Amino acid sequence: ARLEPIAGAASALPFFSGGFLGALAYELGPPEEELDLPADPLALARVVGGLYTDFLLRDHIAGETWLCLGEDPGDGRAPVAERRDAILSALSEEHAPAATPDPTRGSLDRRVSPEEHRARIERVREEIARGEIYQANLTYRSSAVVRADAVELYRRLRAAHPGPYAGYLDAGEFQILSGSPELLLEFEPATPERPARGKTRPIKGTAPRAAEPRRDAALAAELLASEKDRAELAMIVDLERNDLGRRALPGAVRAELPFRLESFATVHHLMSDVEADIDPRYDGLDVLAALFPGGSVTGAPKLRAMEVIAELEREGRGFFYGSMLAVDTLGRVHANLLIRTLVRIGRAEAASADVHFRVGGGITHASVAAEEEREAGWKGEALARLLGGEALTAPEATR
Repeated sequence: ARLEPIAGAASALPFFSGGFLGALAYELGPPEEELDLPADPLALARVVGGLYTDFLLRDHIAGETWLCLGEDPGDGRAPVAERRDAILSALSEEHAPAATPDPTRGSLDRRVSPEEHRARIERVREEIARGEIYQANLTYRSSAVVRADAVELYRRLRAAHPGPYAGYLDAGEFQILSGSPELLLEFEPATPERPARGKTRPIKGTAPRAAEPRRDAALAAELLASEKDRAELAMIVDLERNDLGRRALPGAVRAELPFRLESFATVHHLMSDVEADIDPRYDGLDVLAALFPGGSVTGAPKLRAMEVIAELEREGRGFFYGSMLAVDTLGRVHANLLIRTLVRIGRAEAASADVHFRVGGGITHASVAAEEEREAGWKGEALARLLGGEALTAPEATR
């Protein structure tokens, strides 16, 4: 491959020009409100990440890779040319992939029984009947001891759930592994030709994929025609329009209607784009604050739905349903919504570690508890399968 210098051309880089890469916990938002939310049972920090000036950037669609190096004479690092040559030398070496055994895991510890989850669903329906909320996204946590290092586990997650907003973050004593299909925010700063733009892409409505094509098409058509799922997405689209509208120019919020269906490796989803031209008083972090946490993982109205969720789930969500994000030196923000996500406790290279995940779904007054429990169950089974076969003895998961 030929390396061509593009010094000073950060704007030519897609997606990221150097800056902050990290993750935000669910309990950080909405930042303008004071909610009494329960603590994260994993006792993790609410913000993790760092500032990156040296990085490799890979455009998988264009098939191009950039090696980006920052230079600050006062930072004590080797000169750019020396660092460049060392990195290129390392990249040119042949590295045969290490043979890794399939992961194995201990028994899955589901923290809420099916009976209790159904009872909580009925409680949500009661809150809706009383006019407190319109819907809430109700979830529960599961965990297991898994014998696999973090990178291998992420490879398996990406293979099983190749979401367009997936990501891996190693925070030292824990890792966040996400196969997310959901965009929380894409923010592009203003140019001389147009105002700044913000976009979110909420997902509501899920159906499993089927191996047989006609059955798979029938499941997709059933989801697209579902009045319950379309109503659920419509509520969240309205919520996101309102949230974006708090940072938008007057009359400059647009929602994609009708909703569309997108198919992923294991599921079909209903989704919609909500876009806005942003008031020049606000930057990308201001827009993120208005959206956070995403409406599809709270419900509507957002604040009261979050309170109901806290009362019923009885534990903090931590990084689950928060966001993994990039904020670059040009002011661009790309933030996912941390669904279809694993949190692994321990060093990345450790042979085994506790792994946690959350599953659930949106509850409306039309929800049937048994059906919602079944949907959450197969979402959990899909994640449990990639953790490996059950082969460890008497594991103790972190509580």
